[in-house]
Amino acid sequence: MKLGDVITLKRGYDLPQNNRVHGKIPVYSSAGLSGYHNEYKVKGPGVITGRYGTLGEVFFTDSDYWPHNTTLYVQNYKGNHPKFIYYFLKTLGFANSNDKTSVPGVNRNDLHEINVTIPSKETQVRISEILSSIDEKIELNRQTAQTLEAIAQAIFKEWFVDFNFPGATGEMHESELGEIPKGWKVDALSEVISIKHGYAFKGEYFSDEETDDILLTPGNFKIGGGFNYSKFKYYKGDFPYDYILRQGDIIVTMTDLSKDGDTLGYSAIVPAIEGKRLLHNQRIGKVLFKEKDFNHFLYFVLQQNDYRNFVLGSATGSTVRHTSPPRICEYRSVIPQIEILNKFNQSIKPTLATIESKIQENKILTQLRDSLLPKLMKGEIKI
Repeated sequence: MKLGDVITLKRGYDLPQNNRVHGKIPVYSSAGLSGYHNEYKVKGPGVITGRYGTLGEVFFTDSDYWPHNTTLYVQNYKGNHPKFIYYFLKTLGFANSNDKTSVPGVNRNDLHEINVTIPSKETQVRISEILSSIDEKIELNRQTAQTLEAIAQAIFKEWFVDFNFPGATGEMHESELGEIPKGWKVDALSEVISIKHGYAFKGEYFSDEETDDILLTPGNFKIGGGFNYSKFKYYKGDFPYDYILRQGDIIVTMTDLSKDGDTLGYSAIVPAIEGKRLLHNQRIGKVLFKEKDFNHFLYFVLQQNDYRNFVLGSATGSTVRHTSPPRICEYRSVIPQIEILNKFNQSIKPTLATIESKIQENKILTQLRDSLLPKLMKGEIKI
């Protein structure tokens, strides 16, 4: 069939930012959910794809919504299952249907002429149930990891900001940062850590094809801290073996390409990725501990607002923001007693381990879904 015999695509509707009224109706642009409005243009369920800029990105919503004029949305499903259409469109490769040279875009009339093969409605429902069950588990894992991360942050704040830690006596003394528990001190991070620069890996050996070596970059940090699995670069050359990172290492971003330094100075814990070596690139620093008990404590210190303000305030560069090991190590922080750090490590370690397990499970589930998707759509796997 022609795609136009399966669905009708229609251009979205203009909605300038100054015309938006805060509400509960999702607004979808070419990059996905871009905000909310107080009225809808299309009743859900909805399937939306980018018309400019993000060719091939497809989004689904159960609710009524407003598709922006940078999108195409499915106006008529013609009796087909909406969730199936969502998964189906993800496999079509709209990038082949550009209608502009200066601004990438897709022409809906050209899309309607694409030859497609569509299963029966019953099979569509079965395929959608299989893929949706995987996506629902991925989302549940993501929410669980996010909640556990918030809990871990709250425990850190309770112990080391509010000073309400197990065994606290309430005895305090004055410091340059205000009152702190008796027996604690304020010192530069250089007293407990140093930071090792990464290696200048050669650009000629960077690879778009997957290899056994993943070159970690600032793109592997999430805004706010934590490891980002979605942006891997690969390497296929030789390098010194003391620049291989290990599971549990704590790394920090030394360079950020965004104007606001979105990830500059933030910390992440190096995960284990089966069959891969993770390489220590020059744009990131590896935290070396003079006392191993400080690892979990420092991971959270390097995500606090006061620390971030310090790093950004001393950063160099305008379009590309830079910091350095000496600048980070100059930051002055409360330094707790070792026995308190031991208790914190014991308290937080299971939470961090569960977060990591949820992330790793999502990686496996995503690979499973992405391998199943084209096979189900081509009928290579019978339901």
